[in-house]
Amino acid sequence: MASEQAPVPASPTRRTPRGVADLPVREMPATNTAAPAADLASFKPKRREAHGRADLLVGQNAPKHDQAAQHRGPTDPSRAASLPTHEPGGAQVSNLREGTERERAGWTPALQFKGRNHGSLGIADSLPAEGRGEGETPFTRHRNAPVSTRRLIVNADDFGRSQSINQAVIRAHREGILTTASLMVNGDAVDEAVELAKQNPALGVGLHLTLVCGKATCGRMEIPDLVNPLGEFSDSPVAAGTRYFFNRGLRLQLAREIAAQFARFKATGLTLDHVNGHLNLHLHPTVFELLASRYQEWGIRRIRITDDPYALNRRLARGQWFYRASHAFIFRRLSARARRILSRSEIRFTDHVFGLLQNARVDERYITRLLPELPRGDSELYSHPSLDEFRHEFDALVSPRVKALVAEQNIRLIRYQDL
Repeated sequence: MASEQAPVPASPTRRTPRGVADLPVREMPATNTAAPAADLASFKPKRREAHGRADLLVGQNAPKHDQAAQHRGPTDPSRAASLPTHEPGGAQVSNLREGTERERAGWTPALQFKGRNHGSLGIADSLPAEGRGEGETPFTRHRNAPVSTRRLIVNADDFGRSQSINQAVIRAHREGILTTASLMVNGDAVDEAVELAKQNPALGVGLHLTLVCGKATCGRMEIPDLVNPLGEFSDSPVAAGTRYFFNRGLRLQLAREIAAQFARFKATGLTLDHVNGHLNLHLHPTVFELLASRYQEWGIRRIRITDDPYALNRRLARGQWFYRASHAFIFRRLSARARRILSRSEIRFTDHVFGLLQNARVDERYITRLLPELPRGDSELYSHPSLDEFRHEFDALVSPRVKALVAEQNIRLIRYQDL
């Protein structure tokens, strides 16, 4: 019997990668000839978020060896302007190589997307070359990606609490390195602080939310369980924090008072640069949940996440070991929780915050030791300058030695609204 001819097996169907099934089908060329640059330039990658990181899909049905070649970088100069590059740090961003005709023509992409740290991965920074810092590209970096510059916000808390503090803040801004201040809307000298801020528009002013050791905005009839007969909050942060956490009946009164403080700040006519709390109580679990749940209503765009690196602080300062270790532990946990809550929001914050563990000892010695060790990325240094009680913190901010060191270290001074 004649043997039957075995049927020719059909070509295996190529597996379509997840997330790109909706892209138009692109036929693979029969040879290894590179696709025309015009085709590649017109192709728009689809964006997706995976494991908190934004990935760019650069093609459909492309063989694995072609995808690997794309990660290694294009070898054909005609394709260099249109293929993405892979930056260190794990985040893939669409970038242009220097010298391409698109960059010379001033083209910048409009694509923006968010990563796991909820900040702008920024590929839409349209700053001209002369307005960028040394080593910056036309694109804003991912907050977690390596950068070649260090940026620092220098903030003064308790703005508006007294005339001495107000004068120290304005002088430190005009004569020193101070870039922002946090306003206590119920402070004894708040009206003077608002006028001074309007006379110095380069000073970023935020809300210093006060729910302990200060006066309330609402009347006692509105928040009877939060204040004493004089309309003042508790002077004990531990006692107040315990009550706010375990007594859930206080949430409505807390929300009412927080809303009133935001309304009073808005009434000043100042632009809200940032939000933080007196004694950093804004990171209290109950308070922070209220802020995060109503951030759009209250106009919160930037907030302080108070996480002072303990390992670095141990090298920079001495003494008060129990205070420093305990606060580092507590605020490390509170900050991690806050970051998780904000992971889906548009609220921005710095990578690092310094000043918490110094406890009113942000003096010249500390700052001059910190600046050379300042981590890359965005940081905040905060203190409580005044012309009387904390004169040493004011002197540090206007110190010629400190100002010279900032320039020597190529540290860019910014405000929260510049994030």
